Formats: sequence, C-alpha cells, structure tokens
Amino acid sequence: MTTLRIDHRTIYRYSGPVTFGRHRLVLRPREGHEQQILRMTLEIFPRNHVTWTRDVFGNSVAFVHFLEPADRLEIHSEVVLHREVPFPAEEPHEPWTVPMPVLYDRLESVVTDAYLLPSYPDDAAAVRQWMDREMPAPDQTNAEAVLLALGSIVHQRIKYNRRPEKGVQTPAETLKLQSGSCRDMATLMMDAARQLGIASRFVSGYLDCPASLAGRASTHAWIEYYLPLLGWRGFDPTIGEPTSLKHVVVGVSNHPRGVMPISGVFGGTSADFLGLTVTVQTSIPLDRVAE
Repeated sequence: MTTLRIDHRTIYRYSGPVTFGRHRLVLRPREGHEQQILRMTLEIFPRNHVTWTRDVFGNSVAFVHFLEPADRLEIHSEVVLHREVPFPAEEPHEPWTVPMPVLYDRLESVVTDAYLLPSYPDDAAAVRQWMDREMPAPDQTNAEAVLLALGSIVHQRIKYNRRPEKGVQTPAETLKLQSGSCRDMATLMMDAARQLGIASRFVSGYLDCPASLAGRASTHAWIEYYLPLLGWRGFDPTIGEPTSLKHVVVGVSNHPRGVMPISGVFGGTSADFLGLTVTVQTSIPLDRVAE
C-alpha cells in the first residue's frame, strides 16, 4: 500500500474580464478496493457554486456555476489517496486465461455492448487495415496476450507527442501522422481492441512518474479492457506497460469526450483567450513520511 498526494493546477488567462458558462470537472479519483481517497480540496476562482454528482459511468463529476466575470479562471485540486496492489495479479496464470473470441455473459453484455462500438465509426476500416498489416495472427487461447501485443504495437509504432491542442485525434489521424498524445494513443488502442471483440473503455487520470514528481506533468490517459473473470484491466500504450500503482484512475467512459478533466465555455471571442497552463505534481504527504 502507498499514499500519494496529487496537486493539479489549471489556469486560463484572458485579455479582460469574461463571463463563464457552466463547467464540468472530472477531477476526483475513482474509489474502490485498490484506491481510496483520504482527503480532497477543490479551490476555484472566480466566485462560484459547485454541485457534485455521479454520471452514468460512475464518475464523480463537479458542475461549476460562476457568479462573476474575471480575466482568469483558476482550478486547483489537491488529493491525498491510498493505493493497493491491483487484484488479480497481472502475471498470466492458467485459471485466469480467457480464450478468443471473448464471450460475455448475457447479463453483462447489456453493458459491454456499449464498449464494443467504435468511438469513431468512419475510421473503422483504416484501423482494421492497420491491424491486419501490423499485428501477428492472434493467439486464440489467450485474449489478454492479444491485448498486450496490441498495446506494445501501438507503443512502438506511434511516436508520443505532447500536444497542447484540446480534444483527441481520430484513430485515422493518429495512424496518418504516426504520432499523438497519450489521449490519441489510448483512443487508437481502444478502437482497435473493440475490433477484436474485446470491450474497452477510455481512462483519464494521473501517472506518478519523474515528470509529476518534478511538477512538470499534466493529466494522463490510457485504456481498460474487460475480460470475463478478470474484470477491468488496464494498459498504457504511451509507456507500453500494463497499468500499476503508478496509474491513478479519475474517470472512465466509452468515449474520450466523456472524461475531459475540465470542459466548459466562456463568453467572448477567441481573441480574448490568452493561454492555458496546466501542472500536475505528485509527492508523498509529509504527515505520511513520518509514519
């Protein structure tokens, strides 16, 4: 078990006072047997009213209603959480091997069907052609081994590019450019996994890594895939590894748009917007170091 502090600051700057429409925040990590929040603070400028709710995917979502105009928007989230080693263990072992094609229980298929549809249907043919060209014949005895191979191929073939632009590239755009952000690589892997008949979802969160320890990180993205008995398992194509205690899940969705960390509108023109800065820093809380 480990304890981690996450400090996430976002600042939008404008040339003068602007008004703000309702904003949607997906910043509170998900909780479960492997991750529990000890405390969280959320500070927002300008004056506002916050309402917390839970969306259809089970994510904690904050809706922010602003009460005054301002020349900047600041959102500061600080979370301290416990993390446990995931269960079951990631090491392949016979009792947990799931063959291809993956067959979902009729009771579960009502949910998994939503995670089998391509997030970008117009790109399905391009993704399939790429998979036929790049992937070896799948091991029909082990669906998870097929997913791990797919993730490794995305990691090897797509060059990481930390894009400042909002949103995600479509899978076809990522394949054409042969580069993309963590969001783009996750979207490509997710849609490719769905073509293999494996339910997959997009994950937004944090990666505890050297950049975050130095306060130079941003939010991160990867995928989770669902297999009978094994449940939801994660793979991070940006670093080419299954997820581990380094990964902190904040939000999950069948589409990347469902878990944007911060989304909303402001009243003004594009010329009013001067820029955006995002910093994420991780550390061990001082009150835990002494324990």
